[in-house]
Amino acid sequence: MKIYNSLVGKKEDFITYKPNQVNMYVCGPTVYNLLHIGNMRVYVIFDTVRRFLEYKGYKVNMVQNLTDVDDKIIMRSIEEGIDAKAVADKYIAEAFVDYDSLNICPAHHYPRVTEEMDEIIEMISQLIDAGYAYIADGHVFFDAYKSKDYGKLSKKNVDDLISGARVQVNEQKKSPVDFVLWKPNKEGEPYWDSPWGTGRPGWHIECSAIVRKYLGDVDIHGGGGDLIFPHHENEIAQSEALQDKPLAKYWMHNGMLTSGHKKMGKSLGNFSTLREVGEKFSYDVIRFFLLSAHYRMPLEYSKDLLESNRKALERIKTCRNLLNSVDTNDKSLNPEEQSWLDEGKAFITDFESRMEDDFNTADAISVIFDFVKFVNVRVNGVEVSKTLADGLLQFLDTMCGLLGFAFEENQATDPEIDNLVAQRQEARKNKDWATADKIRDELAARDIVIEDTPTGVRWTKK
Repeated sequence: MKIYNSLVGKKEDFITYKPNQVNMYVCGPTVYNLLHIGNMRVYVIFDTVRRFLEYKGYKVNMVQNLTDVDDKIIMRSIEEGIDAKAVADKYIAEAFVDYDSLNICPAHHYPRVTEEMDEIIEMISQLIDAGYAYIADGHVFFDAYKSKDYGKLSKKNVDDLISGARVQVNEQKKSPVDFVLWKPNKEGEPYWDSPWGTGRPGWHIECSAIVRKYLGDVDIHGGGGDLIFPHHENEIAQSEALQDKPLAKYWMHNGMLTSGHKKMGKSLGNFSTLREVGEKFSYDVIRFFLLSAHYRMPLEYSKDLLESNRKALERIKTCRNLLNSVDTNDKSLNPEEQSWLDEGKAFITDFESRMEDDFNTADAISVIFDFVKFVNVRVNGVEVSKTLADGLLQFLDTMCGLLGFAFEENQATDPEIDNLVAQRQEARKNKDWATADKIRDELAARDIVIEDTPTGVRWTKK
């Protein structure tokens, strides 16, 4: 298996610290609002990475932090008239709802920054004692010049960063590139006691402290490409100042979801929350869309592209329904069916090879469509054994399951829709085409897809 390592700028063989074990850290959200679909690309991608690693026999320990103290959270608390903890609690709960909607497996640990303050303060103290950090008027800053390899992830040079700094951002700093580890609180802000006065931590130190506590050796550190500098660069500097090993063996960064060819983000206002998109498209379609391009590539958000992905996913669902509809007492495989089953298994091997090449979900999805075509040619309209159908369905579900497709189905879950479908079938039976067409149009307006199968009519929601 090969993974593209952002630190070295190329694919490398994947060799973990411990055999068959992967420690993975993924930077989590700052919880002050509902998550937008751009946020979710990170979590869907690394959920898929995790699923495949577990499929390959690795025991994965996945940690994702929750930033529950931040300027944006404080601003939201003022807007909503509640304290900052209540804001964080509210949006953490909402984030978990969104994770579940996209069939994202829960991480093994979700450390909240406010609950890791002792570890954070201890790490800052050690950086001061080691000469890598300094105190200035209640602040604590990391001295970037003391870091021998500062800039190695982002390929930036400290002197270039200083010459490019137009203003001294903070007059307490020795250098513009020094970054804050601790800052004093303002009136009305949440705070914690520390040896340097009351305050709260800077952004970067939280991840380093959490990684050190929950993981130790990190095989994969992941996040969006926008975090390479300064966040991940600063993580490396402060962590490696206190240890004689890399913070992580492999750095994985996904490309950004864009809107109007600009990075989707709340600051630009060019975002849609996951739930807003979920009102128009199923969460399976959204997940399919987020995996439709290689994770390192940017992906442009558009309703047209989502609609195209919806139609593509319907082809897979139709194939599943076809295989599910085979209902016969004949369970024996004839020689021809055995050869089909053997050919079908080869698609799994192909799928795995695409995923083993830097988790190329785009190519893996193309293998699924090749398999769908293979099934349709051999099974559609042909009497086959239940053993063959079940075997091929298992192959399809294995590949789709590794990509996390849940195949949401509304079949037999809405009595009103069931009744309309039954009325349409009765009208068609009586050759009352006008009534059948009217019901069809009503169902289409509700985004209901009707599908005729050998075992009857099925319906799903777009």
